[in-house]
Amino acid sequence: MSDYVIMTDSSCDLPEDYIKEKKLDVLNLFYNLDGVIYGGDKNLEIGEFYNRMRNGSMPTTMAVNPEDAATAMKKHLDAGKDILFIGFSSGLSGSCQNEMLAAKELKEEYPDRKIVVVDSLCASMGQGLFVHRALKLQESGTSLEENARWLEEHKLNICHQFTVDDLNHLHRGGRVSKTAAVLGTLINVKPVLHVDDEGKLIPLRNVRGRKKSLQALVENMSQTIQGFEKDNDEIFISHGDCLEDAKYVAKLIEEQFGPKKFYYSHVGAVIGAHSGPGTVALFYLGCKR
Repeated sequence: MSDYVIMTDSSCDLPEDYIKEKKLDVLNLFYNLDGVIYGGDKNLEIGEFYNRMRNGSMPTTMAVNPEDAATAMKKHLDAGKDILFIGFSSGLSGSCQNEMLAAKELKEEYPDRKIVVVDSLCASMGQGLFVHRALKLQESGTSLEENARWLEEHKLNICHQFTVDDLNHLHRGGRVSKTAAVLGTLINVKPVLHVDDEGKLIPLRNVRGRKKSLQALVENMSQTIQGFEKDNDEIFISHGDCLEDAKYVAKLIEEQFGPKKFYYSHVGAVIGAHSGPGTVALFYLGCKR
């Protein structure tokens, strides 16, 4: 069996302590906030990031460039290791395409090494859950090829359920119209969204009020989890600086489905720039997205 490493990019939103524990190599995405570029060694504390958004700052994000991806991969290739790279959804970013481009060029330079890039079609801790599953397979002795095959066969079983607190951030990202954002804000409409089979963020329905929107995440879970009940002992939840709301969703899940192990993390700046503070996102395995 080949000796391989699993890599991903920072849109996976996995907690820092998890990344350190697993010795996971995470390629950084960058963003611009108030004229300053952040990412990599220069990071803004996530609470400060969301506070600036609450006060009107409008961050913009950048895809991974092929040169950075190649540099990150080369150190493992030089060490004689193969690479399984799990990328941010191509439906939301050009990062995975650039990571694939870097891998293609490196294969010419390292013909004896294997480099497999999987387009996760996932975002935030949905991507994190996908990576988590790949790491568990690797730890159990699964080869790179078998691991990549499982990922390709099961990527559409990674379910994403999102809700946001402020429609205006979705409007900026082209997800809702200006009229819908203004009217929805006036009547306290909260959208429930998911990531579809093309890896794109798509509105599912609107509900009135914050609590109902959080409840709707679990209602959607109950409709899509069939056949995967036993595969969901671990549930991932990310949030836009609103941990108590994330824990409320976890409480609802345990009331309906029994005890679970929950992984919590912030929605990172790359995703949060488009979803805004107050986002709650639920991730699990299901029969359909």
